[in-house]
Amino acid sequence: MSEFTALGKPHKGASFYIGLGFFICLLMLLAYALVELNAWLEDEQQAPVQNIVVSGDKKFIDVRQIQMLIKQSQPGSFFELDVSQTHQTIEALPWVYRASVRKRWPSGLEVFVVEQQPAAVWNDDMLLNQYGDAFDAQIDSLGSELGITLPYLYGPAGSEQTALQGYRNMQSLLEATKLYIVDMFLSERFAWNVQLNNGIKLNLGRTEFIDRLQRFVDLFPLISQQERQVDYVDLRYDTGLAVGWKTLDKKA
Repeated sequence: MSEFTALGKPHKGASFYIGLGFFICLLMLLAYALVELNAWLEDEQQAPVQNIVVSGDKKFIDVRQIQMLIKQSQPGSFFELDVSQTHQTIEALPWVYRASVRKRWPSGLEVFVVEQQPAAVWNDDMLLNQYGDAFDAQIDSLGSELGITLPYLYGPAGSEQTALQGYRNMQSLLEATKLYIVDMFLSERFAWNVQLNNGIKLNLGRTEFIDRLQRFVDLFPLISQQERQVDYVDLRYDTGLAVGWKTLDKKA
C-alpha cells in the first residue's frame, strides 16, 4: 500500500516547473493586454473627443472657434486630453472671462464659459470689462446689432480701473440732464476732460472733479437757454465756470 502511494504522488520538481510556466504565461498575457490597451487608448480613432458642448451666456464668443481650438490643441484621444491645458487655452481667448472644462464619458467634453462684459473702449485699441480689466478684443459691428454703445476712455497705462470708476461716477450725475459721456480723457497728471453727446467739452481739472461736474449740472439749464452754441466749459475754478462759445461760419 505504501509503495503504491509513493508511485502515485507527482514529483515535486515537476509541480514547481508547471506552476512557474503557468505564472510566466500569465505575466506574458497580462503584459500583452496592457500593451494592447495602451495602443487602443492612444489611438485617436478608437476614442476621439466626438462631442464638445459649449454652454453659458454667449454674445461675442464663437462656439465653433472654441471647438476647433480644442481639437487642434488636443488632437489625442478622449483619455489623453489634458483638461487643465484645455482650460488654459479657452481662458486665453479674448472674450472669455472665466471657463470650466470637464470630461463626459465616453467621448464628450463639457465647456462652460463666462463672457467678458464690455464696459468701455480703452485707448481705441482695447476694451474694458465691468471690473476695469483691459482685454484685447474688438466689438465691431456686432455691438451695433446688439444695441451696445460704449464710451471711449483714454488714459495712461495702469489707470484703467480709475478711469472706469470716474466715468461711472460722472455718468450717474449726468443722468438728470439726459446727457452722456462719449469720450473721456485722463491725462498723465490725472486731469479729467470729457466730451458729451451734445458736443460740449468739459475741463474738470485734477481735484474735486465730481463737485465741479455737479456745478455744471446745476447750471446746465441756464447755459442751454443761450442762443449761442457751447463749445467747452472750463470748471477749474473754486466757484463759477468759464464758457467757450462756438463761432458761426460767416458766408462771404
